Amino acid sequence: MSQDSIQHDNEGTASPAVLPPDPSRRFWLGTACAVGGVAGVATAVPFVASMSPSERAKAAGAPVTVNLNMIAPGTMLTVEWQGKPVWILHRTQEMIDGLKNNDPFLADPFSNRPGFTPEFAKNIDRSRKPEWFVCVGICTHLGCSPSPRFAVGGGEGMPSDWDGGFLCPCHGSMFDLAGRVFKNQPAPDNLEVPPYYFIDDNNIMVGLDKAAG
Repeated sequence: MSQDSIQHDNEGTASPAVLPPDPSRRFWLGTACAVGGVAGVATAVPFVASMSPSERAKAAGAPVTVNLNMIAPGTMLTVEWQGKPVWILHRTQEMIDGLKNNDPFLADPFSNRPGFTPEFAKNIDRSRKPEWFVCVGICTHLGCSPSPRFAVGGGEGMPSDWDGGFLCPCHGSMFDLAGRVFKNQPAPDNLEVPPYYFIDDNNIMVGLDKAAG
């Protein structure tokens, strides 16, 4: 995506043309989002409200096991860990191939800034496996939760050369499909990658970067 495609006003906020209808929305819901903006699953209440007391305690701090079989290519699942939304995106090969196109236009393309990217994710994919991207779904600007904008091109109010990514509804920060923020955005840093590891090919553990023992 070219830098000319990113427009801001004099205060650094994004042009209203690229903002979704409700920029005041600051809460997050448990969702599965499909490429092209077609929602596969969405709940009408915050994710935590559907949990039992023991599940809420686990989400508040304990590691969370996630079965990846339920996440089709091109879709994203949201789970809760430490009270925060964690996104698990099953990237298609097209999504992976498009990441390199963004490098010249990103604020921190190689995730060199401290605090948001563990060592295992300091690669172009920002992940342990290229097809699986895991991040905390909270904008690094003021804590809003960005919305998926997976459709390539000018759909969903995005620039014509958009390769897919995320748009923060509060102040318009844009991130690519590896959670890397574009230049000249209100958000100062890439989306955070939490600790996680693959238990096996079908399951990950969010909250630990390796198995105990």
